[in-house]
This record gives sequence, C-alpha cells and structure tokens, in this order.
Amino acid sequence: MIEKILISLQYLIPQHILSRMIGFFANCRWVWLKNLMIAWFIKCYQVDMSIAEKDKISDYATFNEFFIRKLQPSVRPVATASGIIISPVDGRISQIGDIMQEDLIQAKGSYYSLETLLGGAKLGQKFQNGKFITLYLSPKDYHRVHMPLTGKLLEMTYVPGSLFSVNPATTSHIPGLFTKNERIICVFETPIGYMAVIMVGAMLVASINTVWAGKVTPNKDKSIKSNSYKDIELGGGEEMGYFAMGSTVIVLFEPKRMHWDAELTIDYTVQLGQKIATFD
Repeated sequence: MIEKILISLQYLIPQHILSRMIGFFANCRWVWLKNLMIAWFIKCYQVDMSIAEKDKISDYATFNEFFIRKLQPSVRPVATASGIIISPVDGRISQIGDIMQEDLIQAKGSYYSLETLLGGAKLGQKFQNGKFITLYLSPKDYHRVHMPLTGKLLEMTYVPGSLFSVNPATTSHIPGLFTKNERIICVFETPIGYMAVIMVGAMLVASINTVWAGKVTPNKDKSIKSNSYKDIELGGGEEMGYFAMGSTVIVLFEPKRMHWDAELTIDYTVQLGQKIATFD
C-alpha cells in the first residue's frame, strides 16, 4: 500500500524541478555541506571507497565529483578475448533476453515498444527480434558507462520525458517506464552490426553526459533531437559517458549476431568489464 502511494506521488511532484534542485546541491562547493552529504551517502548506501581512485572525502570538491568517482583500474579488469561482449557498467540485470518482434519486457507481464523507446528512430527496425539487456545502477554503484565492444558512433538522439524513479518497485508498477523517462540513445556500428546504448534518466538524476558531447541533459529544448557523427570510434571497455546520480542502461543488438552467457538471469549482479556475451 505504501509503495503504491509513493509511486502515485511521483506523478504529482515537479520531477524536473526537484532533480535540478538536487543538482544544485550536488554541485555545491561549501566544504561542510558536501562533506556531510558524502559521509551520509557512504554510510547509508555502504559505498566501498577502498576501490575508488580517490578514497577520501576531502579528495572531492563536490558531491557530484564523488558520485561520478573513478575506480582504480585494477579492480575492474576488462575481458579482452576476441569474440566477447562485456558489461558496460556495475549493476543488476533487470531484464535480459530477446526482443519479441517490436516488444521488450520491462517486468513480469509488462512490455514496451522498441519504436517508442528509440523515439521513433528509423534504425529501430534493425533491432526487431534482436537481443537486449536492461541494467539497473543502484545508488552505491559506479556510475560511468563504458563500451560493451568496439564501435563507431553513428548518431545520438535526445528524447525528452519524465523523471520517474527506475528502482525495481517503479519498474514493476509504471507501464512503459523507460519510454516515459528522459533518455539519450547512442547508436554504434560494431563488428556484429548495429548496437544501441540507451542511458535512461530518473528521479534526482541531475545530468547525463557523454565523452563526445559533454552534458546532454538537462536540456531546455523539449523536443527530440538527433546528431550524426562520422569520426568517433570507441574501443571495448572505453568510457562513453556517465550519470550524475543513478539510473538505467539498456543495450540493444541486432538479431542472430550474439549470444548471452547462460548464467545471466534477472537480478544477477554484473561488474564493468565482465564477459556477458559472445559472438562468432
């Protein structure tokens, strides 16, 4: 009952205003405030600072710097064997499997359309009957997103939308959640065809950033906007962007090009650089 009330409240509160307010405080440089916020967050979410590149609160000028902290390179080795796809993030598998013609599963008994997810992009037909994985990044997780395999960036599309929370409760109760929320869609050409990496915004996400365009959201232009690219190629395991506060990443592949590792199931926890699929 309480869970349903909290979800209902998300329809009523000014999501974008609240998220921007959080963004203001997350970028605040008042030492006492940012130290208090970081210390509380570490304790509340049991963040493991021993694996961070900078392990002291004093190393961070703002809460956001802490939130998008880098990890020590040795703690997330990237699998480098040929013919493999790696996890782009630290996270939990929310869903994994086949795209059924045009539909992806969001939660048990709940589906959403590929075309709507991609903001009507024509490339959507490339992923019909393909493969997908949905990865949820919890507050304590590393929030940088890396390439699942080498790819050449073809286009990036910004799709405006809401900022509902993307935790397991809301994913189960808000139909078409990932098609409602603000998101950016990055389409790459890879050795196994097209791949889309979709970074989905959420409640309290102050911004979504990419290495080639910088801060993409928040965006005052509330219309779908696409940019094409020709000369940007990223290797497998290279960073492609980050969330300033937590959210979800969805990765799409063309049909009959790759195979998920058998042990991957819903609620399975993965780490950046871990092998999650293979291809010939």
